[in-house]
Amino acid sequence: MPDWSDVQLSTRHVNPSLLPLSSGNRAKSTEVKTLMIISRKMNLPGFCSVLLLALLQASLLSSSMAESPRDRTQETYLQCLVGSSDPSSPPISPLVFFPSTPSYSSVLRSYVRNLRFNSSTTPKPLFIVTPSHVSHIQATIVCAKTHGLEMRIRSGGHDYDGLSYVSWAPFVVIDMFNLRSVDVDAEGGTAWVESGATLGEVYYAIAAKSGVHAFPAGVCPTVGVGGHLSGGGYGNLMRKHGLSVDNVVDAVVVDANGRVLDRESMGHDMFWAIRGGGGASFGVIVSWKIKLVSVPEVVTVFKVEKTLEQGATEVLHRWQYVADKIDERLFIRVVLLPVVRKDQRTAKAKFVALFLGGADELLDVMSQRFPEFKLGSKDCFEMSWIESVLFWSNHPKGTSPKVLLQRIPESEKFLKKKSDYVQDPISKAGLEGIWQKMMELQKPALTLNPYGGRMSEISESETPFPHRAGNIFKIQYSVTWKEGGDEALNQNLHRIRSMYDHMTPFVAKSPRSSYLNYRDTDLGINQIGNESYSEASAWGTKYFKGNFDRLVQVKTRVDPGNFFRYEQSIPCMSSWPNRMAE
Repeated sequence: MPDWSDVQLSTRHVNPSLLPLSSGNRAKSTEVKTLMIISRKMNLPGFCSVLLLALLQASLLSSSMAESPRDRTQETYLQCLVGSSDPSSPPISPLVFFPSTPSYSSVLRSYVRNLRFNSSTTPKPLFIVTPSHVSHIQATIVCAKTHGLEMRIRSGGHDYDGLSYVSWAPFVVIDMFNLRSVDVDAEGGTAWVESGATLGEVYYAIAAKSGVHAFPAGVCPTVGVGGHLSGGGYGNLMRKHGLSVDNVVDAVVVDANGRVLDRESMGHDMFWAIRGGGGASFGVIVSWKIKLVSVPEVVTVFKVEKTLEQGATEVLHRWQYVADKIDERLFIRVVLLPVVRKDQRTAKAKFVALFLGGADELLDVMSQRFPEFKLGSKDCFEMSWIESVLFWSNHPKGTSPKVLLQRIPESEKFLKKKSDYVQDPISKAGLEGIWQKMMELQKPALTLNPYGGRMSEISESETPFPHRAGNIFKIQYSVTWKEGGDEALNQNLHRIRSMYDHMTPFVAKSPRSSYLNYRDTDLGINQIGNESYSEASAWGTKYFKGNFDRLVQVKTRVDPGNFFRYEQSIPCMSSWPNRMAE
């Protein structure tokens, strides 16, 4: 575990001069001095003292400052951050960006992955903190509380609906990109990964140390570790090794009181909650300790497209009966796309696969279990696991793995995503109707990811991620566009919502489930400042099913003041009238 012994703050790190000394607060200023004396006499750890003082400071400031957060000056916020920081850590001032800072816009936009939230009308943070040390996170929490600001936590910016960097209330962004170290222990089969690292950086670091280790996570290398793992995290190793969170063994978190906690000190419930329940509801996750998994020196991939005219419907129909039951070393994703061929609208299915073994063995598996696919040796390519990462990222053969260290995608688009789970095979007639709807709408793409294997062996309640046994595959609906303006926005939102509505008869019910990392505010949002259990359960049960209530209970224990809140954060039990009445 990283050495966090240098992050405990002392009483001198909260500057009593920051407390407003109006006539009503002079007595409380004396209380501050008294509290400092008591904390020294009791020999409290430094961080306990600073948290007591910070909470009193927040109380005093909230009672004395009548102006809104937007009215306060840059100097006020910076003074708070500097005064609340550990002077033995790197200075925080160069890591804070205000709208008047020349690089503010570039820092804000550099990790905006959805152009819908990169316009002049998108709400902007009052300031951005880019911590390089855990004490900077602690100071930001203290000052956000002091000044009544909401906090957004961004690691890679891939939150589909922008909730990691947008708020309609006055807010600050903690951008984790400076905290991105990856420390691999290949001999021990583990790694410590900071939340600001990308998946590509993690994969590169693992491959640099070992040719027979990997980590089960997503196929997009620019996704940030922090959000990916806290929402579950899945990829093409999931049928063999489960989700990312199924392979997390420890974490370091800063909670709402500014305490730095690991697995042991945070306790079983909080460690359970952050592994799939959305970490930003519970604290700022600084780093994760992950368990590496074994992979063979040689793996095999293929990518085969079939149009409707080439029998895509028949092959896709059969895929539903095979993909979740076939050898767990084989993951076959299907991407459904409407296309135009010779001025005629049609559609195609693109099958992309990873097999943890050689080509000959893969051909045997497919000929026995999925002969309808007619996979040939010419379709199969053997390579190392890290080369398969590049293949799945659509890099040409021979590309250096160093490309995985590029944190910024080559291009950004406007986009909207949604998700579903399928538990019963869709009939051929149903599939034909789906093709027709896709061609009618022209834009939506559907990505089908098979379950089964290890995913069916893990209990729904083992982590907050509940979508386990009984699911054949998950659907991601996607629509992207390049044109700005309301007309293009409304047209494309209509397309994906119409496709989603069309799929209603074919997908899971009671509840109709969704994947948290495919963030979808169409499912419902909290009314910030007036959150309610009933309001949150509308979307919460779709993401978490029966685990939602436990998440509410954990949230109430670890953040009873609901400091870590956003449009789809877990609410506290105070918004749960029936349970409170008990």
